[in-house]
Amino acid sequence: MSWWERAVRWEGTHRLAVDGTGTALLLLLTVPITTELTSGHRSPGTVLFAFALVAPLAWRRARPVGAAVAVYAVALAQLSFGYDFLVPADFAVLLALYSVTVHGPRWAHRVAIISTVVGSIVLAFSIGRGNDPVSIGGTWVFCSTVGLAVWAFGLVRRTRREAMDALVDRAHRLEIERDQQHQIATAAERSRIAREMHDIVAHSLSVIIAQSDGGRYAAEADPQAATRALGTISETGRAALADMRRLLGVLRPNSENDPATAASAGGPVIVPQPAVLDVEELVEHVRSSGLRVSLVRMGTPRQLPPGAGLTVYRICQEALTNVLKHAGPDPAVTVLVHWLPAGITLEVSDDGRGAAAVSDGQGQGLLGMRERAAMFGGAVAVGPRPGGGFRVRAQIPLPAAPRDGRPTDAPPHEA
Repeated sequence: MSWWERAVRWEGTHRLAVDGTGTALLLLLTVPITTELTSGHRSPGTVLFAFALVAPLAWRRARPVGAAVAVYAVALAQLSFGYDFLVPADFAVLLALYSVTVHGPRWAHRVAIISTVVGSIVLAFSIGRGNDPVSIGGTWVFCSTVGLAVWAFGLVRRTRREAMDALVDRAHRLEIERDQQHQIATAAERSRIAREMHDIVAHSLSVIIAQSDGGRYAAEADPQAATRALGTISETGRAALADMRRLLGVLRPNSENDPATAASAGGPVIVPQPAVLDVEELVEHVRSSGLRVSLVRMGTPRQLPPGAGLTVYRICQEALTNVLKHAGPDPAVTVLVHWLPAGITLEVSDDGRGAAAVSDGQGQGLLGMRERAAMFGGAVAVGPRPGGGFRVRAQIPLPAAPRDGRPTDAPPHEA
């Protein structure tokens, strides 16, 4: 901010002090001149009226209506007491008119210009010599013209000030709106990253823990089972590490997020996000950990809106993670992906003891599933199955299928 901008801002916040100083300087100039011009012609009264006319200008911006009323009242009193001659202090009427036009309400400057025109008539009759109509008319026209010119200049200045105030207010509101949008976008991105990290870490750790427990108990009887468990743990850990690198890559500078730049620098290459068709690979991965999982597909796959495929995949991943954590030993799990004309249904059910398992009290997994489905207008229902076990059912509405009915292997915008 330059020194001129700082000076203007300081002057705007200290109007009374600035106007009071200006009024004091104006009094030091007008009172001696008035005394010199009116010496021997009721000088004390003229000097008193000159002081009373100029003094209210100290509040011309802080209290423009009150200052204008005071100046006009003193000018009228001056004419009423027979001081029918102009002195330099009488120009305070024009300053009061300008100030109330620029800084006062609309009704005030309208009343002020009408009072100025009427006061010009009174002044013309007061100082007219020999009641000459030409002299009276000329005086009235001159004084009225000067008052109208000052009023018009004040209106222009008022319009410019109001336009500047409107621009400043608009810029302030746009800045507040921009900050709010930034905060909303930041909160949404943090929620998305938190959901992704929860799904990746919870699923991977659940598989690793299940394999570790199984391998430890099977090591004595079947060393090959322990070897297979260690292999699954290694693969799961590497996959989780790759997912974490991909997810945290969005927090790096843009140059590092570019796949070509990352590959040339020897860093991790960003891979596409998983989609609905990757559910089969997910089921195979969980099956390799020893869980009895079967996959049932119904209907004709088709293109999904951006992000919907990832939502279905993550809900299935979280449901299978909960099976590993709560279903107990050797449950049978069925994953159903049903393509419908109006949407897609994902159902993960098991015959374990998940309905009776003790919750950890966090509930982040179920909350994340509901949030993901709600983003696309869908819903998630969780609860015990009739006859035992637990079931997670997610329904996500989709646009109508294309008329030619051609299936899509993988939505291009899912990647």
